[in-house]
Amino acid sequence: MAGNMQSTGSAPHWSENWDLVVGLEVHAQLLTKSKAYSSDPNAYGDRPNTLAGPVTLALPGTLPVANTVVIDHAIKLGLACGCNIAPRMHYARKNYFYPDLPKGYQITQDTTPICTGGSIPITLEDGTEKAIALTRIHMEEDAGKSIHDVDPFNTLVDLNRAGVPLVEIVSEPVIRSSQEAYDYLVEVRRIVRYLDICDGNMEEGSLRCDANISIRPKGTTTLGTRTEVKNMNSFRNVQRAIEHEAQRQSEVLAAGGIIRMETRNFDAAKGITTTLRSKEMAHDYRYFPEPDLLPLTVSEKKKVAVQQSMPPLPRELRTKYTAQYGLSAYDADVLTDDKGTALYYEAVVAQLNGNGEKKPYKQAANWVMGDVRSWVNTHGLSITEFPLVPERLAGLVDLMESGRVGHSLASQKLSPLMLEKDATAADLAEKYGLLLSTDTSAIEEAVLQAMARFPDKVEAYRAGNKGLLGLFMGEVMKASKGKADPKAANEIVKRLLQ
Repeated sequence: MAGNMQSTGSAPHWSENWDLVVGLEVHAQLLTKSKAYSSDPNAYGDRPNTLAGPVTLALPGTLPVANTVVIDHAIKLGLACGCNIAPRMHYARKNYFYPDLPKGYQITQDTTPICTGGSIPITLEDGTEKAIALTRIHMEEDAGKSIHDVDPFNTLVDLNRAGVPLVEIVSEPVIRSSQEAYDYLVEVRRIVRYLDICDGNMEEGSLRCDANISIRPKGTTTLGTRTEVKNMNSFRNVQRAIEHEAQRQSEVLAAGGIIRMETRNFDAAKGITTTLRSKEMAHDYRYFPEPDLLPLTVSEKKKVAVQQSMPPLPRELRTKYTAQYGLSAYDADVLTDDKGTALYYEAVVAQLNGNGEKKPYKQAANWVMGDVRSWVNTHGLSITEFPLVPERLAGLVDLMESGRVGHSLASQKLSPLMLEKDATAADLAEKYGLLLSTDTSAIEEAVLQAMARFPDKVEAYRAGNKGLLGLFMGEVMKASKGKADPKAANEIVKRLLQ
C-alpha cells in the first residue's frame, strides 16, 4: 500500500518541495514519593509487580485519592512556561483496554487541563529566538509496561509503572525542522530538571515523546494529513524519525498516493517507521468526568506560593549572564546546562569581592566550566559533591584577580592543595610559596641571562620578529619557577629587549 512505502534513498529530499509541520507530545514522569492516585511507591527499577497495591490493581471497592504534590508540580511547570493556570478543573476518564491498564481506563484531563497556552523558547541556529507555543499541559497517570522480548511466546506485564504520575506537554504544530524538535526537547528536559519535578531520563522512560508529523507544499498554509510516531527513546531518534517520516510522506505523495492518519512505530535499528494502527483501528476513548475525584480549584494564593518556591530558570539565568555579567552566549549555555552547575556558579559569584560590573564574572565562569567540571567529570560525581564550597573557590578567583597568584600556579598547585587542606587560597599560597614575585631585580637578572644565551634571538627581535617575546617570557618564568608576576615580567622583557 502507498501508505507503507519506505524511503528508497534515491528520491529528492523532502525539503526541496515541502514544508515540515511538527507538533510534539512530551510525557514527563513526576518525581513524587507515591503514585498519582494511590499510596503505592513511585520508584524505578524494583522487581516487577512489587509496587502495585489494591488501587493500582483496580480491586473492587478501591477509590483513588489525588496526590497534591502532582498538582503542585503541574502548576510549577505551567508557571515556568508562562501558561494560564485553570482556576477550576476536573479529572476525566479515558477509556480503553490494554493488558497493562488494570482499570480499563486512565485517569487524565480532557476539557479542563490544568495549564493552557504558554510557550518554551529555543535558540535557532542563526542565534535568534523562537517561542514554541504550547496547547496545554495536563495531569494523568501512566499505564503499566508490556514486555515483548523476554518470552518468545507470551507478553509479560509489569504493573509497577501503572499509576505513576505524569504531565503531558502538548505543543502547537509550529516546529519546522528536526533540529528545532531536538532543541525544544533539550529545553523541556532542562526546565523539568531545574524545577526538580522530573529526572528527564529518556532512556528509563521518565521522559517520552510522540511526534505528530505532516508536510505541505512549500509556501502553503493548509495543514497536511498527519501521522503520529511513537517509541522514540532518545532526542536523536526523534530527529531521525521526523526526517524519515517527512521523506516517506513526500515519496508517497510524489507517487500519487495519500497519507493516512495513523499511528506509526519508529524502528531505531533500521531508522524507519512502520504502521502500528490505523485511524479505523483507533480506540474510541469515550471521555467523561471522573466520578471518583472531586473537581480542583487553584487559588491565586496557591499560585503565588508555588511561584515563590521555584528556582531561577535557565532562560532567565542565560539572559542575566550575557546582559549583566558580560559572558558570551556559549559560556551562558554551558553554565546553565544543568541546575547544579548554574547554582554553584551563582554561589561563587555571590562570594566574590567587588560590586556589580567590577566582579570577575568571566574568571569565575572559566574556573567553573574548566577546572571544576573537569574534576567532577573525572571522578564521575555531580557538582554538588565537589569538595570546594563556593566561598573557597571565590577566594581563589579573587586572589588571582588581585595579581597575587598566576593562573598556572593556581590551577596546577594551589587548587589541588585546596582540595586536600581546609584553608583559604590566600593562606595556602603564602604557606607554600605560591605568591607571585614582584622582585624586579630578580626578573631583570633572568632576562639578561636569557639574552646572553640567545644573542641571535635578541637581534631577530630587534629586527622586527616580535613573536620572540614569548621565548624570553618563558625563560623568565622557568627561572622564577612560575612565580614571576607576568605583567611586571612582560614590561621588563620588552624594555630590555628594545
